[in-house]
Order: sequence, then C-alpha cells, then structure tokens
Amino acid sequence: MDQDELYMREALREAQAAFDEGEVPIGAVVVARGRIIARGHNMTERLHDPSAHAEMIALTAATETLGGKYLSGCTLYVTVEPCPMCAAALNWAQVGRIVYGAADPKRGYSLYSPSLLHPKTEIKSGVLTEECGRLMLQFFKDKR
Repeated sequence: MDQDELYMREALREAQAAFDEGEVPIGAVVVARGRIIARGHNMTERLHDPSAHAEMIALTAATETLGGKYLSGCTLYVTVEPCPMCAAALNWAQVGRIVYGAADPKRGYSLYSPSLLHPKTEIKSGVLTEECGRLMLQFFKDKR
C-alpha cells in the first residue's frame, strides 16, 4: 500500500470517530519521520468551540509532541480539504506537506485564497477521495 494511502486510512479512522460522536466527520494525522505523532478529529460540538477542527486539534498535538511551533518536516493527512482558518494555521506552523482526500467545494481554502498556505508547503489532493467523501455525504444525509 502507498504511504499516503496508509496514513489517509488513519485519518479516516479519526473521521469515523468524529462521525460516531455526531461531529462533522473529518479526521487528521500528522506524520514525522515515518511515524504518526498526532491525531485529531472535529470536536466543535463537544468543546463548544468553532475552531476545534480536526486539523487544529492535530496541529496542537503535533507541536506539543515536538516541543516547537514549526512543522516543516511533517506531513498533515486530512480527509477533507482544509478551510481557510485551518490553512492559515498550517501556514503559521510551516507544515511541510499537506495531503487531503476530498475537496470541499463550499468552504475549502483553495476557493478563497490558495496563498493562505506557506509557499514551501507541498500539496497533494485526491487520496482516497471516495472513502473520504462518502463519510461526509452519509453524515449530512443522516442530518436531513
């Protein structure tokens, strides 16, 4: 299995945890030197915090694990394209690489300003797109 798919499956596990908790099912993991150093999933409902997105939870955990605010040697795997808020935070952390599954045609950062990310950050999209998108579709179908 491809490394990006392997780690995206871990992000999908986080997304499933969010789904099971009634949260928008987005999951994220941060990888450094071939190992997962942080995990996160949406917790906006549980924490009553609109900024408690999967990426923000994982970003905070990763910087705590590494003992510094920069993640230039890390890859963030996230099931859905980051929103502008998360993209800006990822910029400040100087994340080296971002891999995401499903695009977010309504709120993804690329709709507003691709320059929100750090200029050195590499982006890869479309990893396990169907699996990532399917969980989102099911969540919102169940809500309606």
